Amino acid sequence: MSDLVVIGFENPQKAEEVLWRFRALRSQNLLDLDDAVVVVRDEKGEINLKQSINLTHYDASAGLLSGGLLGAMVGLVFLNPAAGFLIGGMIGAGAGALSGSLSDYGIPDDFIKSLAETIPVNSSALFILARKVQPEKILAELLDVKGKVLRTTLSPDQEKRLREALAGSTTGSG
Repeated sequence: MSDLVVIGFENPQKAEEVLWRFRALRSQNLLDLDDAVVVVRDEKGEINLKQSINLTHYDASAGLLSGGLLGAMVGLVFLNPAAGFLIGGMIGAGAGALSGSLSDYGIPDDFIKSLAETIPVNSSALFILARKVQPEKILAELLDVKGKVLRTTLSPDQEKRLREALAGSTTGSG
């Protein structure tokens, strides 16, 4: 099961910076990101969403691979696997791209947009949907980050520890 955490920052660039930290932690296998979105509200009050995962591209790639393999198998039956791979790959990529553009994995867009309306002008927020987290190492990484937990699906104890880490406090953790 994945946990959702939304952290608000007073600086419009801070959410992007913290996302890069999470990506580094992901490469160290300390967490598995299902989805991540950076929301920036500029000095004019306009809201900009930066999706971390391009679902259309991801699903097109997956469709190309699966359609190509299926097409190659069908091509073997008709003694032309190369043509089957090409035709199956094109059909699979198109279907995958369509699926990616129509599907909404991860954090629902409506939820992101509604919460984004509440962040102050010239600030940012980071929406993280993660699983397989090693909390002690993640919290240690966030000790110098000043932010405010806006929403979470964490347990009350986990949420308290996260709030303390974001406040730069180490009391109560153990």
